Amino acid sequence: MDITPRCHEKIVQLLAKGIDIPNPLTLDIGDEVDIGHISSKGVKIYPGCRIYGEKTVISAGAQIGQEGPVTIENCQIGRDVELKGGYFSKSVFLDRSNMGLGAHVREGSILEEEAGGAHCVGLKQTILFPFVTLGSLINFCDCLMAGGTSRKDHSEVGSSYIHFNFTPNGDKTTPSLIGDVPRGVMLNQPPIFLGGQGGIVGPLRMGFGNVVAAGSVLRQDCPDDNCLITVDPLPGKVRKNRRALYLSLKRVVENNILYLANLAALREWYIHVRKPFFDTVEFGPLIYAGLLDKLSLAFKERLKRLEAMAARAPQFGDGFTKNSSKIKKMFDMDAALGSEHEALREKFLDGLNRVMQAGPGGYIETIQGLPSDVSNIGTAWLENVVTSHAKAFSQVMPELQLFEGQNYF
Repeated sequence: MDITPRCHEKIVQLLAKGIDIPNPLTLDIGDEVDIGHISSKGVKIYPGCRIYGEKTVISAGAQIGQEGPVTIENCQIGRDVELKGGYFSKSVFLDRSNMGLGAHVREGSILEEEAGGAHCVGLKQTILFPFVTLGSLINFCDCLMAGGTSRKDHSEVGSSYIHFNFTPNGDKTTPSLIGDVPRGVMLNQPPIFLGGQGGIVGPLRMGFGNVVAAGSVLRQDCPDDNCLITVDPLPGKVRKNRRALYLSLKRVVENNILYLANLAALREWYIHVRKPFFDTVEFGPLIYAGLLDKLSLAFKERLKRLEAMAARAPQFGDGFTKNSSKIKKMFDMDAALGSEHEALREKFLDGLNRVMQAGPGGYIETIQGLPSDVSNIGTAWLENVVTSHAKAFSQVMPELQLFEGQNYF
């Protein structure tokens, strides 16, 4: 009986490149996988793994399947990443990020440098900034989390935590901002701690430095910084349920708009700040393209979910439906941005370039080495991006009177 795997030739090529594959007969590689996009430097692929997708990239030092079989499908994997066991699809893992056994990471997820999770963590449309750490037995889809300055000072989500992202009305207009992009990208904010066996009912916004007691299920925004938050359990009661009531529609739409606007700010950051760092490393341009692709997936997902809710909620009026194509273009281009945005951006980039020229350094070292006045300008630039996009978005739905009397920006 012939036991030669169908992908024998590709496995031979990987071995010839010096990739460590302890049991080649257990490895499955799709015909579409480009062997040239798997680094020859320090990569180890443990038994039982499957690698698929023409867009898959595996960078130097990556360790795949150390704790159990891994399936990779069209993921872009940075240097020294550890995917220890599970399923990973259409996501990006930047340098030294990691996921434990039983992970289930689906499309649109981005784990930035040194972010990671322990065993049995589920992610989809999730963005974790550097150092953010998830415990075990966690479902954390449809959210962005920032905060922390190092692996010893990081935002953390305790074990058995849930981000509730599906409503009884069948809506997924539930993305939560745990931290934000304008301050979070500067890698100088205090960490956020979400205590174990708790949850967030999205969409919700939370400031930096907050500590949420274990067992708390948050249902309201906590935008202030440096708070200790406890939540009493809801009293038991039985009453009639009215479907599609949408009593908090205004807050839900505002939080969705702010989430989209933060995604726009993150795209600006990737394009103008992160790109030079990727240009200098192996497969960097491919990983950078993967990041922009995942942001595009996130935009489409959030707009699709808003569109679906607009069809159910009569309070929406027809503004969203009539202007959906205009709204989509708004987040595909810089049409909502004015001259103030450009001036702030150029002033920040000047300061960034001076730091970069002063000596070699990676992305994290460079950003954390920025003088406070420079990082403050960068935050002001990205806050301008958020404000401009949010205001432009809300103007197409005047019937909801969005953001009136509230200082969300």
